[in-house]
Amino acid sequence: MEKNIAIEVSNLVTHYGERQILKDVSMSVYENEIMVVMGGSGSGKSTLLRHLLGLEQPTSGSMYLLGQDITTLSEKDMYALRKEMGVSFQGGALFGSLTVGENVRLPLKEHTRLDEKTMQIISRMKLEVVNLSGFENMMPSELSGGMIKRVALARAIVMDPKLLFFDEPSAGLDPVTSAELDELIIKLRDAMKMTMVVVTHELDSAFKIADRITVLDQGNVLICGTVDEVKNSKIERVQALLNRQIRDDSVDADAYLNRLTL
Repeated sequence: MEKNIAIEVSNLVTHYGERQILKDVSMSVYENEIMVVMGGSGSGKSTLLRHLLGLEQPTSGSMYLLGQDITTLSEKDMYALRKEMGVSFQGGALFGSLTVGENVRLPLKEHTRLDEKTMQIISRMKLEVVNLSGFENMMPSELSGGMIKRVALARAIVMDPKLLFFDEPSAGLDPVTSAELDELIIKLRDAMKMTMVVVTHELDSAFKIADRITVLDQGNVLICGTVDEVKNSKIERVQALLNRQIRDDSVDADAYLNRLTL
């Protein structure tokens, strides 16, 4: 059975000034798939995520989300497409002056004309999905780190998006809370039939939730494959990442001195 592609990244190149960050990155994500993007610090995974969210434009290349190339979309069309996208940010990004329920309802208030009662019902349903029923009147300051992540997830899915993006969902969580969040991500994908892209450096989490994994290194795609394919890869850089080995980049002494003195 042929799988439909939800996200297609082709030959993506990005520069910050003179520095090239992404180097001809290509990646496909199928419908209802959890694609994990991994890589060390400075590999380009966060830059790739910002591009997929339409927050930055690449130097060249194309990115098709739900059949639309977001590198060429007008601001109006991009605004419409974002209604089909949900984002769960690394720190939760909750508004401290709003209650849990108000945070979850915010996308509905911004993008729909639903009445207040209907929005309350929808937000309560989503909080129940993330096992936070009854917490809607609490403030973010009263929540644990894991609860903040789940509130952020409830807000990300409140409009039933087709695409869901995560930025380091397990960062800062203890192992038990992290495992619970992983289970929730899988259940959400299965229940709501969403396509997910998860940027993470947590190996245990990646291996548990991923249908496939894309490994980036210094702006290049090293491998894109199933968990077993990544684990069994013969690529030295991939194994170095999986085994947390220090990268051994040889440095030319004369070139290093020139960099310091120029």
